[in-house]
Amino acid sequence: MRPSRYDDTGNTRSTSRRWDLRRLNPPNRLWGSNGVTFGPDGRLYVAQFLAGQISAVDTTTGDVDVVVPLDGPVQAPDDLAFGADGSMYIADLTPGRVWRRSPEGAYSLVSDQVQVPNGITCVGDRLFVNEMKMNGRLLELFPDGGDPVVLTDGLALGNAMQLGPDGCLYYPHMIGNQVWRIPPDGGTPELFAEEVDDPVAVRFDKGGVLVVLSRGPAGIVTRIDLATGARSVVVSGVLGLDNAAFDAENRMFVSSFGSGGVTEMHEDGRTREIVPRGLSGPFGVTVDLRGTVYAADHYRLASPGDSGEHDSSGVITHELQPFVHGITADDGLLHFASEYGDVRTYDPVRRTTRVRVQGLNEPTGIERSPDGALVVAESGAGRVVRIDGTDTVTVLAEGLRHPVDIAFDTEGRCYVSDDELGAVLRIDDGEAVAVADGLGAPQGLTVRGDELFTVDVQHRCLRAVSLTTGETRIDAEDLAVGLPPGITRTEPALFAAGMPGSPHPFAGLTAAPDGTLLLSANGEGSVVSLSARSPSEE
Repeated sequence: MRPSRYDDTGNTRSTSRRWDLRRLNPPNRLWGSNGVTFGPDGRLYVAQFLAGQISAVDTTTGDVDVVVPLDGPVQAPDDLAFGADGSMYIADLTPGRVWRRSPEGAYSLVSDQVQVPNGITCVGDRLFVNEMKMNGRLLELFPDGGDPVVLTDGLALGNAMQLGPDGCLYYPHMIGNQVWRIPPDGGTPELFAEEVDDPVAVRFDKGGVLVVLSRGPAGIVTRIDLATGARSVVVSGVLGLDNAAFDAENRMFVSSFGSGGVTEMHEDGRTREIVPRGLSGPFGVTVDLRGTVYAADHYRLASPGDSGEHDSSGVITHELQPFVHGITADDGLLHFASEYGDVRTYDPVRRTTRVRVQGLNEPTGIERSPDGALVVAESGAGRVVRIDGTDTVTVLAEGLRHPVDIAFDTEGRCYVSDDELGAVLRIDDGEAVAVADGLGAPQGLTVRGDELFTVDVQHRCLRAVSLTTGETRIDAEDLAVGLPPGITRTEPALFAAGMPGSPHPFAGLTAAPDGTLLLSANGEGSVVSLSARSPSEE
């Protein structure tokens, strides 16, 4: 079995007497992948923004070792670089901090004066970082003390940068499709290249050729000769490229913010998986009437499964959909809720997206009501809201603690889980009535027949509630949801200087038309199918 972030053995530890549990895709060994660079020991170090940790990958064996754990001082590492003395420097995006990790493993704060720090690079003993925001800055920082020096501002979302063979720092403008350069000692920034496809990272190979990675769905890589400006473009198919690093033999290894993993990429676009890609969450999960399972995976709409159309990760990507968390299927359409405030409707046939509502406060779970409206758990506002066909928003209930998910029974009654209150509530004429309480942290919610099921993330179990008697029971235990056992951490902020920060975890749950339950096992990066056993098998 493949090891996961939740269980190094890779074994399915979940137990149930009532249900047969089966993963629809393997667990994810590398929980997201963003900035990458080779360390002094020859391993590829990977900053994992969503995981809040940094791992080292042996590019020969594919072995993954966690170096900076997710319960340490670093919250949301997005890029990293090594100094001449072997120190690791980390851009901690959401809290706006830059860290130094000494070769002995001691942490010290370099700066907390950078907003949304992302691209980071070392030039000998010098350290440079840029900001991933509009009108962002490129700064030199001083690990031994001293105020930051601003080389330039006006960056349109900065990201991965590097010193070129001409002695200039090269960096992308993610908005505007441009690559710029500036001397490390300051001066007037110069526009070097325009009309570069969605540039997310600039890197130089061992021959001094500029390599620009695209963050788009096609995995485009553009190579530019500094002397002549000549370009070559390849389409790799690696969705959502994030960063790249070259080893001593000039082999290029790339990361993907969209699906994680580490991939070796040849100059002609051919690829070889080193660490398989996988799900970054997942968050919400749903299934349509044809039985297609969809997972809202923060950066993308994906489907888990083991058929031949899926890659070795057991996942297929349908579309890059930024910041999707709640999801529900509805008569050929899919409805998304993003914790960053919007609700969208997506047509998977036409591949069109319609924004329904913006400006909500952390909307999470979403469900279609019997009258065709969308009902959303607005977690940050403590409300349950209704969105009708004209996109008019009305409040169904307010004054809740932290509503997370929505479900309807066969009689059209609305239920909501509240993971801070530790209860499942029914909404009766605007009033929230407890159906079950003392549950820990219930999140994903669904109805199957005359029973309601919820994922209790605190106790890592599936709970069932009878809608006729009110009796509750535990149906499955040791689920791979939430943080790994024994781990605690400060949850990073949802927003960072007006930019999207770190999403709040959400373990979704839904019932398929055949009665199967589908669970977002966000502790390991899989979707788990639960099929009911016959009474004789229990």
